[in-house]
Amino acid sequence: MEVIIQPNAESAARMAARLFTHLIRTKPNAVLGLATGGTPVPLYKQLIEQNLDWSQITSFNLDEYIGVGAEHPQSYHAFMHENLFRHVNINSANIHIPDGMAADPDLFCQSYEEKICAAGGIDLQLLGIGTDGHIGFNEPTSSLASRTRIKTLTARTRKDNARFFGSEDAVPFHVITMGIGTILDTRKTVLLATGKNKARAVAEAVEGPITSMNPASALQLHRSAIFCLDEEAASELTRTDYYRWVFDNKPAWQVI
Repeated sequence: MEVIIQPNAESAARMAARLFTHLIRTKPNAVLGLATGGTPVPLYKQLIEQNLDWSQITSFNLDEYIGVGAEHPQSYHAFMHENLFRHVNINSANIHIPDGMAADPDLFCQSYEEKICAAGGIDLQLLGIGTDGHIGFNEPTSSLASRTRIKTLTARTRKDNARFFGSEDAVPFHVITMGIGTILDTRKTVLLATGKNKARAVAEAVEGPITSMNPASALQLHRSAIFCLDEEAASELTRTDYYRWVFDNKPAWQVI
């Protein structure tokens, strides 16, 4: 696991964007795992500004609300098209986002896993982190071996997401989400976290025990996990001097 601490949210997003830019330029047919929410919006803006060639890129999104159709303004389909897809030349046939209106959600989840495998697996997965440590919508106590499946949101997550829906009552109770096992199978993952309210979850994920009570802690088992943080999100870490020293003394071949 690598921890990169930047002065502010914009520079943390820029650091994460550099990883995606490098991959898209060096592997034009890369498979990307993408996330939604407020945190990745600056990252997506920076990718759009790079004028990259997305024509061969394949994408898989982490999750979607059940009962929310693609046309709903708070669907993750709408979010991704508004904040990224309509600004780049990605082939719509290569965009994969869970279907919140699937007639058979269990069958859909199985097929989503199969599509990821058929695409050759995910090269680079973007993650955020919830205030309780959830990644995707893998809430605390989620199996660390879980695959794409249906999950019930906690009251805390519904409260955190109420700002997008106008009220807590309007937030759906159920979602389709990639599992933690699915995320651990990706070749590289970058978790972007900003703000003081994420500091405790980040510290527990990076320096605490591996536990289903903080699903992001499973990333300690990932073959290549990078945490891109601003100062506030890193404020409860105990080894910040070491993380900065490692970053400042990277060998030239590791610098992106």
